[in-house]
Amino acid sequence: MSTIRRSAVILVGGEARRANGKEKYFFVYEGRTFIERLIDTLEQVVDEIILVAKDPEQCKRFRHFDGVRCITDIRPGIGPIGGLHAGTLAAHGDTLFVSACDMPCIDVKVVRYLFDALGNADAVIPSWDYDMIEPLHAVYRRSVLLGYLENHESFSLRPMIRSINTRYVSVEELRQFDPTLKTFTNINNLEDLERMNTGSLLSHKGE
Repeated sequence: MSTIRRSAVILVGGEARRANGKEKYFFVYEGRTFIERLIDTLEQVVDEIILVAKDPEQCKRFRHFDGVRCITDIRPGIGPIGGLHAGTLAAHGDTLFVSACDMPCIDVKVVRYLFDALGNADAVIPSWDYDMIEPLHAVYRRSVLLGYLENHESFSLRPMIRSINTRYVSVEELRQFDPTLKTFTNINNLEDLERMNTGSLLSHKGE
């Protein structure tokens, strides 16, 4: 088995309330489900893909994906940081790209650029401005995440990002690869999906 340097962690375990009870990762855009689109994109730039689900029953829904591991939350019920913790522990790569499952338009060129931009930093986070960032469309150094997630007080990703050596990449810098910044489009409900499928959805809001 070749050395795994880059991993992708996709958080699929969130509750589906905002999507009218529907599972967002199985929403369809341009003929493919969100999760299919994410996997097809990320396998071009990482050595392994890990899905983090809320329980073993949810993992069963992804059994038909070859070469993708599905694991479950170790600390359920605490939001994205719980999924990030489980995914980081399971990953074999030195660096991780972390994404939510409701972002069907992630651009492989943007992801590759974020990995390449890491340098000596602990994380590379796209930023709209100081307050609006994209922690679930970002690259992290695994060893640093492990150190932080072993013992932390906040369940928000923001204090973690502010406490490590984070490089912020302006989204304007990413327009060279994705002029409309479609990569940051996230779909919260069926109305958003309908607008996206009809071309009337304007993407993106960070955390």
